[in-house]
Amino acid sequence: MLKCLCVIPSEAEESLEGSLHSSRDDSTKMLIDVLTLFPKMFEGPFAESIVRRAQDKSLVEIKTHNLRDWSTDKYKSVDDKPYGGGPGMIMRIDIIDQAVASLKSQASNLPAGRQVPKIILLDAGGEKFNQRLAHDLSRDGHLIIICGHYEGVDHRVHEHIADEVISIGDYVLSGGEIPAMVIVDSVVRLLPGAVGNKESLVEESFNEDSRFKIQDSIEYPQYTRPEEYKGWKVPEILLSGDHKKIKEWRKIV
Repeated sequence: MLKCLCVIPSEAEESLEGSLHSSRDDSTKMLIDVLTLFPKMFEGPFAESIVRRAQDKSLVEIKTHNLRDWSTDKYKSVDDKPYGGGPGMIMRIDIIDQAVASLKSQASNLPAGRQVPKIILLDAGGEKFNQRLAHDLSRDGHLIIICGHYEGVDHRVHEHIADEVISIGDYVLSGGEIPAMVIVDSVVRLLPGAVGNKESLVEESFNEDSRFKIQDSIEYPQYTRPEEYKGWKVPEILLSGDHKKIKEWRKIV
């Protein structure tokens, strides 16, 4: 069975405004900086749903930065040919280093919990992203995410700049922008107050703390109205009203 790492918020979860949670002040608000060649790609995903509401409630501040802003030539180039030959272009370490150093310098003026950022490089050869890692990152006060592109990034970024190198799966994408969106969404929704219904986080797929101890598996099947459609019926146990039996059923399906 294919195991999908995506969690789609329910309609009820989307509609809740988290009135039980107060907004954070600047001393506890998480900061996420994204370094990319295509900042406009993030405008839609970060302006909708839970990520937008988390920003509105001052739980997180997300900033996208164009790496070309740190280029010094008139063409705003950020890449060059690989040493030793080979196809494509490689993103330059000096550009990335200057961008990271600039963001670190700005962070020195932030509250203590956000002064020392964790630097994340998105790369196909990195550690596989999962829910455990999302939980770990959600506890950091400041993330700087580097989106690779072209044929890759100068490997000295891996060796000397990045604290963690992360991959979202064994497949090829055009760049690190979509993986960055996946990670940001997964991390932000774990911040206290980001999701109105905390039970949603407890029972979601891949949650190691699930009350049903569902590990390395998918969430139990969910159904809603109509009770029957095209002859496809909701399992009778879910209509029984016997919560004990329903709980047991959800453990074994």
